[in-house]
Amino acid sequence: MDALCIAGREFRSRLIVGTGKYRSFQVMARAHEASGAEIVTVAVRRVNLTDRSQESLLDYIDRDRYFILPNTAGCYTADEAIRTARLAREIGLSHWVKLEVIGDEKTLFPDNFELVKATEVLAREGFVVMPYTNDDLIAARRLIDAGAAAVMPLAAPIGSGLGIQNPANLRILREMITDVPLIVDAGVGTASDAAIAMELGADAVLMNTGIAAAQDPVQMAEAMKHAVIAGRKAYLAGRMPKKLYATASSPLEGVVR
Repeated sequence: MDALCIAGREFRSRLIVGTGKYRSFQVMARAHEASGAEIVTVAVRRVNLTDRSQESLLDYIDRDRYFILPNTAGCYTADEAIRTARLAREIGLSHWVKLEVIGDEKTLFPDNFELVKATEVLAREGFVVMPYTNDDLIAARRLIDAGAAAVMPLAAPIGSGLGIQNPANLRILREMITDVPLIVDAGVGTASDAAIAMELGADAVLMNTGIAAAQDPVQMAEAMKHAVIAGRKAYLAGRMPKKLYATASSPLEGVVR
């Protein structure tokens, strides 16, 4: 499959996976391996970063094999998110950040106003900023103008597993945003959701709960890997046009009657 390029860095896999909600760190590690992913996102505020005598999920992520993408999950203001991103960089995780600024505790929808503010500050400080946002073209453009290296629109609310709720918006985003990668984030529940996101033109898909909450996370991780590959290939191939009426699979031209 063709490479995914973010901020000048290439990745072979277009599937990005998370680290939350797994039954154990061991299952998480096996799921990561089955997914074929190269980028693993880690919630900075939910990881033991100081007491090395205690077990940490970071102990189960091979830094030579996976690129760690810190995220600012749990932050509700731009200032909180900025401090969290700086902390991740200071302790040596990465100067890349999946930027989350949540605006509503029940829906976990992003606060795009605070998101733009945080993006501006972090981009000026040399961070590679990948903001989680709504599937909204204007918000995406504002984030790109603020210095975002990618935009990550939701498919559905975080952890809902509802799949692609607004394919028209994702199609518009794909058509109108060509200068940075478009990564569908949140709401993917099963392999067909991932395939649809890729068929709509997403450059990559980020998921956590869809794998971690499956009855068999390892098998679901492998299914997601194949779905992303299939969806990407279908997008590049270009689907046939939809027609209201039937067309014979075997053309009748030249048939002897």
